[in-house]
Amino acid sequence: MIASHNPGKVREIADLLAPFRAEALSAAELALPAPVENGKTFLANAEIKAKAAADASGLPALADDSGLMVAALGGAPGVHSSRWAGPGGGFAAAMKKLEEAMAGKEDRRARFACVLALCWPDGHCQTFEGFVHGRLVWPPRGTNGFGYDPVFVADGHDATFGEMDAADKQAISHRADAFRKLIKACFEG
Repeated sequence: MIASHNPGKVREIADLLAPFRAEALSAAELALPAPVENGKTFLANAEIKAKAAADASGLPALADDSGLMVAALGGAPGVHSSRWAGPGGGFAAAMKKLEEAMAGKEDRRARFACVLALCWPDGHCQTFEGFVHGRLVWPPRGTNGFGYDPVFVADGHDATFGEMDAADKQAISHRADAFRKLIKACFEG
């Protein structure tokens, strides 16, 4: 099961699992409560979500914790990426806050980080980390993807993640990088 209530993440992870004929249910489909993500790292939060989902469902659970890390902001928003704009702020407000925080800063380097945690009901877990490096752009461009995708351009590309179609983004994303490591360990190893 995919330990997420985020439809964008669930869709991306389900698409990445599809070639392996792995049937995926989401935490939302099973009406599982979202655990408190109080970890200080992506790894800690991914494990919190996967362990909670595996315990509640009795199924192996795959969780993702990911976010945007901006060099000029000392790695912020980082693990707080989805909540950076504050309660009820959403990603449009978070991108606006990011733009304001970057005012006057020339260094636009950023990277997306992702940790996947695969946990079983018996409590053991495996984790896989992935990254994609790039830069921030304004104004936001594109309506594909989710989160900060409209302001992120991966190194070697001109389109934002928000402008890329899903297959092109999945080929280079932080989630795909972590997922390749999971596939090697679980399906090819």
